[in-house]
Amino acid sequence: MPLALASLLTGLGGCRSPVPFRGRPGPDSPVSALGAPEPYLRPSRTPPVVDQRGDLPDTPPDVYAATQAGMFGPAVRGLPGRVYVPDSGGAAVDVVDTTSYHVLRRIPVGRAPRQVVPSWDLKTLWVTSRRSLVPLDPRTGEAGRRVPVAAPSDLYFSVDGRAALLLDSRRGRIQIRDPATMRYRSTVRVPCSGLTRADFSATGDTMVVGCASGLVARVDVAGHRSTGTLRLAAGARPQDVRLSPDGTTFYVADRGRGGVWLVDAQRFRKTGFIRTGRGAHGLYPSRDAGILYVTNGGERTVSLVSFSLRRQIGRWRVPAAPDAGGVSATGRVFWLSSRAGDAVYAISTRTGHVIRKVRTGPGPRGLCVHPQPGRFSLGNTGNYR
Repeated sequence: MPLALASLLTGLGGCRSPVPFRGRPGPDSPVSALGAPEPYLRPSRTPPVVDQRGDLPDTPPDVYAATQAGMFGPAVRGLPGRVYVPDSGGAAVDVVDTTSYHVLRRIPVGRAPRQVVPSWDLKTLWVTSRRSLVPLDPRTGEAGRRVPVAAPSDLYFSVDGRAALLLDSRRGRIQIRDPATMRYRSTVRVPCSGLTRADFSATGDTMVVGCASGLVARVDVAGHRSTGTLRLAAGARPQDVRLSPDGTTFYVADRGRGGVWLVDAQRFRKTGFIRTGRGAHGLYPSRDAGILYVTNGGERTVSLVSFSLRRQIGRWRVPAAPDAGGVSATGRVFWLSSRAGDAVYAISTRTGHVIRKVRTGPGPRGLCVHPQPGRFSLGNTGNYR
């Protein structure tokens, strides 16, 4: 083997890439970056192939293989980086430029907006509030016609993109709606109260939902029925849920116990607990899916949990109690909202230090970084695959 080629292969050997490099990266190339699934085409309405090992032997599956830096889908290419920040104490969404760190505009959306949720096809941003959903066009910044909805607590999309799943926390149910129009279709009853956050299995056939009553519930997405519950512990208050990169484990943030539970995705059993800090709330994978950022809302910290080691490997001290977060498209910045401080913070993922503090409207809550790499959105404020 020529020396130059051997050196190149040795250098690539240390990179975390689920498939080999197949082209020059760029918006018009057949792939978007090193390790992109090939061919990188517009997402279809058919269930995606989850095991993306490509030609590399003995490489485990990676459900986040298409969300690494540079892997933008066709629907969002060319969009400038923005952070959409709902003012839960007001009636607008602030739009922050990710380069200048300035608030560019305020979009009126109605009383008490809570979250900004990217649609499955990445073309629309849905703003949840107490009694409605409001669509935003990320290209024009214009708000569309309001969709009346009773008490939406969170919004998700099935992996195949055929259904929107709207969590109704107070009534313990999930409404199945049209993903484009949000027209009502049916209801799934969940046998626990206080629905919080959710995520999907690697194949997308199962949805796991946190319940404020100390349970997590499992839902058959295609069958529209609950298939069981799991009690975590006395005093548990489950919040965010996120699947591990290899698809074997659900991580469940527990505000009551101050840490993260590990739940076997197949057997639906507890396999461990990682203590992070008081009020553990939000879960956000790093851009290379090696680290899980955990916001500890009961204190001024963000924990760094290693997916491979299954333990906390670092902790950042932040200026104010954190609420919602979002990883930048490059993975170099972790955006964090703080309702207590009426501000959002741009934090360096390399050092954990604050790059910039941006003043926003009252009570900034479920911020959304858009666009982000990925083929499609599963909902919440940025769950991509």
